[in-house]
Amino acid sequence: MHGGAVGSAELADFARLDAERYARRGYPEAVYCEGKTPAQVGAIAAAGGGSGVMLFTRASDEHAAAVRQERPDAFHDPDAALLAYPPQPPAPVGGLVVVVAAGTSDLRVAKEAMLTARYLGRSVELVVDVGVAGLHRVLAQLPLLRRARVVVVAAGMDGALPSVVAGLISAPVVALPTSVGYGAAFGGLAPLLSMLNACAPGVAVVNIDNGYGAGHLAAQIAAPS
Repeated sequence: MHGGAVGSAELADFARLDAERYARRGYPEAVYCEGKTPAQVGAIAAAGGGSGVMLFTRASDEHAAAVRQERPDAFHDPDAALLAYPPQPPAPVGGLVVVVAAGTSDLRVAKEAMLTARYLGRSVELVVDVGVAGLHRVLAQLPLLRRARVVVVAAGMDGALPSVVAGLISAPVVALPTSVGYGAAFGGLAPLLSMLNACAPGVAVVNIDNGYGAGHLAAQIAAPS
């Protein structure tokens, strides 16, 4: 491992790490890998990110290889395109976060939200394939959903599931639109607009496919009081 071998001067051409973010906000900086070269991501991994967990999101296989060259034991979930270092998440504190994926096709984004919340120190449960095409499936999960401090609902297509869930529980819902769907879903725009127009109160909406943002918001909502 070459952690700490790269100084800030060597990153100055492409990155300035916010090492004080954890002290300032209580949550560390994350590295969004898409648009960065593997060499740049590897240099950031080597430099370290100050206190707290280092998260690398939207990481390709090439990005992951560059991170693990510097942090060989980093956790990597290829499905979620996410890496974390140290590999073990912190001991969970605060309330329970439940992440719901409407369909299997939404699982990639849902797992990004789940892992983000977990590595930010929350206990997380994942519920998969309970979309509105079969309402009995989500109704069967009500005991778990009603134990949650906050529920993240990832859905594409018509984006109806967050409003359904919010009408059944007392906890806030973080609606996570995905780019799953046929042509008129417009790459996630249709579910995004449906979620923004949710009939049930207590629904907050993040951007399309933004599993990291949904997981981070859920972690903050479920933080110890």
